[in-house]
Amino acid sequence: MGTSFGRGGATQSLQDMANADCVILMGGNMAEAHPVGFQWVSEAKSRGARVIHVDPRFTRTSAVSDKHIAIRAGSDVVLLGALINYVITNEKYFREYVVAYTNAATVVNEDFRDTEDLDGFFSGFDPETGHYDQSSWAYEHAEGGHVDTPGHAEHGADQSARAAGDQHGAGGPALDASGVLRDDSLVHPRTVFQILKRHFSRYTTEMVEQMCGITAAEFEYLAESIANNSGRDRTTCFGYATGWTQHTLGSQFIRTAAILQLLLGNVGRPGSGIMALRGHASIQGSTDIPTLFNLLPGYLPMPSVGTGDTFADYIAGIASPTQKGFWAYARAYTVNLLKAWFGDAARADNDWAYDYLPRLNGPAGTYQTTVAMLEDKVEGYFVLGQNPAVGSSNGRQQRMAMSHLKWLVVRDLNMIESATWWKEGPEIASGELRTEDIGTEVFYMPAATHVEKAGSFTQTQRMLQWRHQAVNPPGQAQSELDFFYELGKRIRERLAGSTDDRDRPLLDMTWDYRLDEHGKPDPESVMSEINGYYLTGPNAGKNLSSYTEMADDGSTAGGCWIYTGVYADATNHAARRVPNEGSGVAQSEWGWVWPADRRILYNRASADPDGKPWSERKRYLWWDADKKRWVGPDVPDFPVDRAPDARPDPAVGGAAALAGDDPFIMQSDGKAWLFAPTGMVDGPLPAHYEPQESPVDNALYTQQQAPARVLFPRKDNLDAPSAGEPGAEVYPYVFTTYRLTEHHTAGGMSRWSPYLAELQPEMFCEVSPELAAERGLVNEGWATIISPRAAIEARVLVTDRMRPLTINGRIVHQVGLPYHWGVGSDAVVSGDAVNDLIGVTLDPNVQIQESKVGSCEVVAGRRPQGAALPALVRDYQQRAGLTVETDNIRVTPRTGAPTDEAPGAGEQPGEGHR
Repeated sequence: MGTSFGRGGATQSLQDMANADCVILMGGNMAEAHPVGFQWVSEAKSRGARVIHVDPRFTRTSAVSDKHIAIRAGSDVVLLGALINYVITNEKYFREYVVAYTNAATVVNEDFRDTEDLDGFFSGFDPETGHYDQSSWAYEHAEGGHVDTPGHAEHGADQSARAAGDQHGAGGPALDASGVLRDDSLVHPRTVFQILKRHFSRYTTEMVEQMCGITAAEFEYLAESIANNSGRDRTTCFGYATGWTQHTLGSQFIRTAAILQLLLGNVGRPGSGIMALRGHASIQGSTDIPTLFNLLPGYLPMPSVGTGDTFADYIAGIASPTQKGFWAYARAYTVNLLKAWFGDAARADNDWAYDYLPRLNGPAGTYQTTVAMLEDKVEGYFVLGQNPAVGSSNGRQQRMAMSHLKWLVVRDLNMIESATWWKEGPEIASGELRTEDIGTEVFYMPAATHVEKAGSFTQTQRMLQWRHQAVNPPGQAQSELDFFYELGKRIRERLAGSTDDRDRPLLDMTWDYRLDEHGKPDPESVMSEINGYYLTGPNAGKNLSSYTEMADDGSTAGGCWIYTGVYADATNHAARRVPNEGSGVAQSEWGWVWPADRRILYNRASADPDGKPWSERKRYLWWDADKKRWVGPDVPDFPVDRAPDARPDPAVGGAAALAGDDPFIMQSDGKAWLFAPTGMVDGPLPAHYEPQESPVDNALYTQQQAPARVLFPRKDNLDAPSAGEPGAEVYPYVFTTYRLTEHHTAGGMSRWSPYLAELQPEMFCEVSPELAAERGLVNEGWATIISPRAAIEARVLVTDRMRPLTINGRIVHQVGLPYHWGVGSDAVVSGDAVNDLIGVTLDPNVQIQESKVGSCEVVAGRRPQGAALPALVRDYQQRAGLTVETDNIRVTPRTGAPTDEAPGAGEQPGEGHR
């Protein structure tokens, strides 16, 4: 969404979903996984909205929707692409919105070649790296040539290594977009609109039937529901969760939905947008102030070797000062962060202590770290609020990796499996590990629960809410703030007097938070630092009220620029709790939303180019000619006094360059992107590829899997053969994972509660009556599910909620698996972990794993015990002929073409499949 709109967060509030005329829920089970937020979907339905749930399973969301449409896991781009084709072909798109507010009229340079030209590839594919040189995707400049990317021109391989897609969470991709060539008639063959039209032309109703298992009647119902509830007077909203993100092309799933919503005018308006449903209370917060290897707070990129060696290089690579919008001021946001972290040690003469920051020299995500552990390159590991022994893909690999560590720190509420694998994990039972041989020293640190600590959390709609402490934590349990503050103090005491340059960042860090009467850091003092404050001048010591007050001369400091304003006037706005969120349409008196407390992002687009509401029914923000400002119930996501007819010189850059009809103020050209000339490492437009493991042949292109996916070809991470390959019949079924209301993620909270454990006491699998008959499965009996990585057992639930689908002319069965159980004696209930089945292959944009679809075998009865269990897994691997090359060849072999070559720039689409 960051590449499409300019920010990666949800475009609207949960409450605004009640204003939708149609709600499409895909890639998630909102009623079950987000039950509190789902009340607003229920409210929309009570007002007459149509609610449609598209999901492999019939769930609690399906039960309260107007219609459930079953889909094959991993085929969402086919369905969404066909909806785009339907909207364009039937001229259902909102033309005035599209021309004014998107890059539909922008002309792409003549070197670009589409998947239609190159049979599943875009121009610039490099088979040696498996990634794209994106230079041919560029816009055409009005004076000839290409529109450049500022700073160092990076290859897609380097961008993938640092998960560059994550870095557009608060500002779109950098581009010197001041002189783009446009054709507002949309007839030029190289306009984005014409490229889009041609690209999705093969995504037809028939293709949806063939690849998704959705009938023509179901597709027509969905397409008409969306089209008829979009336009001037009506709006449709989408909601998604990890069912979209956790795929090798998960980022492109979301991009496809973004394109559809933009074509229909469903962004920036009441009841529109895309709700990115975050599961845990502060998952949004953990990317805003990140727990990710490639980000600094506020989605500033982590510096990388080669592109961020100097402060000047780093800033030049983030944004161009000549591009439109507020991301042009990234230098100020960076300087303020460095001042907040290093105080007086951050000065102009040392580039604000920029060299204190580490440099990435490659990917350093969870799964790369796991491999590094196995290679004895990592000595110690902190596990905080995670349970990788159960919750990460390829659980066996995670546990084996931890056995290579010298020390492991686990902070959690309970003695989770990541703290006990060394004495009672599956590998202990199988004999693959022996406790007495494991050298890992495990430290368990009890953590405070959410009611035992104070602080903010940032939930799914970008909202910061304050949590007040209700009771003190028991015994030695600590909050994260207390733990890390004390740990920091002790490290600094140990290093006091050090003359080693590598210790200076730790010693120069500001670590002087206000303490309470118990000598513990006051959480509000941390929020004050995050918000930012003046360092010099008449306002010295006063909190900033807006990120526009941040200076790049060291006179202000702030720990996360997008959160500036949450502590304005030294007032904790995250603690606002006006009943019913206030009386206004925006319901803005509960908590505080980044950025600048805007409840609906891009809300300038809720008015037409002249500043008038598209309709009275969807009136939200409009231009008041008398007051000469934008008015409405929300904070304008636009320069408040910029008139609709303003046309400043775009070359001036920054906010001053935004025209009166540029509502996407964090994009370099002020427009939303249907076509992404930069920002996506695997293609400027979405294209369907099959999952890493799939018993289905890709009917759209010869290329089977996403060519730029991140591969981990290892003997402990083997993959099932795909359709048409020898051994594919050994793993004939598709499995997909999901969560339950009664349990929370890997179960670290819920499986220790006897009340929740009683409601869902055992690991189970959902299978259709047809699959049960085919494999001799009995309801409430046992089944063993086998993948190339592991075999687990589960109770059988035979149910019509899982429906066989006809795909490419044959029946495909899907197996549903909840992911909440783990093996151990400390929890009230235990069971085999479904994530043991899952392999590690990643989306190249954000380095997220493909854990929502895989291939498996299902047999009746319980799994073997002891050494017989890994023997069973090996037997299936041998029967399928698995090697590390299986599914790990970049380019699907073509008739008459070598396997390591992609089509050249002039090659035409191939006719033959594998």
